Amino acid sequence: MTQSRTEASRTVLEAAAAKADLSTRGAEVIRLSENELWRLPRGVVARITRAGQQAAARREIAITRWLAERDVPAVVPLALQQPVYVGERAVTFWQELPPHRQGRTADLAPLLRGLHGLPIPAFEIGELDPFVRIETRLSQARSLPDDDRAWLLARLAELQAAWANLPTGHPRCIVHGDAWRGNVAVIANRKPILMDFERASVGQPEWDLTSTAGTLDTFGSISRGEYLAFCRAYGYDVRTWDGYPVLLGTRELRQVSIAVLLSEGNPVVAEQARYRIACVRGQRGPRPWEWEAVP
Repeated sequence: MTQSRTEASRTVLEAAAAKADLSTRGAEVIRLSENELWRLPRGVVARITRAGQQAAARREIAITRWLAERDVPAVVPLALQQPVYVGERAVTFWQELPPHRQGRTADLAPLLRGLHGLPIPAFEIGELDPFVRIETRLSQARSLPDDDRAWLLARLAELQAAWANLPTGHPRCIVHGDAWRGNVAVIANRKPILMDFERASVGQPEWDLTSTAGTLDTFGSISRGEYLAFCRAYGYDVRTWDGYPVLLGTRELRQVSIAVLLSEGNPVVAEQARYRIACVRGQRGPRPWEWEAVP
């Protein structure tokens, strides 16, 4: 009998927790998405990567420890030797946050302004790769029609070529890599904090800003007033930059590939994936396309 995803994830969790001398008694799934999150006893959260993401896990631990030394409001990894490796998968352990709400667009701008103003770390954190895993997701998706796959891979090549010739923007700095309001937590009587540094690296700060701009232009899920308030708080509107269309197109292709990845066995996500593909292929009119979030 084939193991369910939950069972397979628990097997990895228990092996990693045993190596870290942590209990899994009563462990509960928080989310099984591209990464798998579990709540453990004593205020611990475990994060399990997909296979082959060991380097990203090492980077995430190094960066968050570096940020903690500088009192930057961010999630805090446990003080133990990590990541822990189980086969090709990496597991990291974090202090669980107190009760909190998801951040709003207004909460994100000052966090990004502060992050982008930091010096680049002395240790190696890698270069921003906006195209990471897109080709793999599209190539391996069993349910993706061949015609759509060919078009999306051609679009990927087009964007990669355009990215290599981006106009000059703001100075390169440390970037979050996946800077959207869902990666901000707001705890009562405390400053908002940033989460999920899996894609943190050195690169164009415009990449982080494009995520919020796309929330307006692609998803249509924030108002123009909210977006302009974000720009005022950060001090810049990325949509005025000549390179913005390339960054937006890349963000959209990433969002398509994520929906394709998560659509296997999920009819609701599969329908959203088909809709996103039709949008980027020019079959659903102009933006905003009002894309819906996928789990």
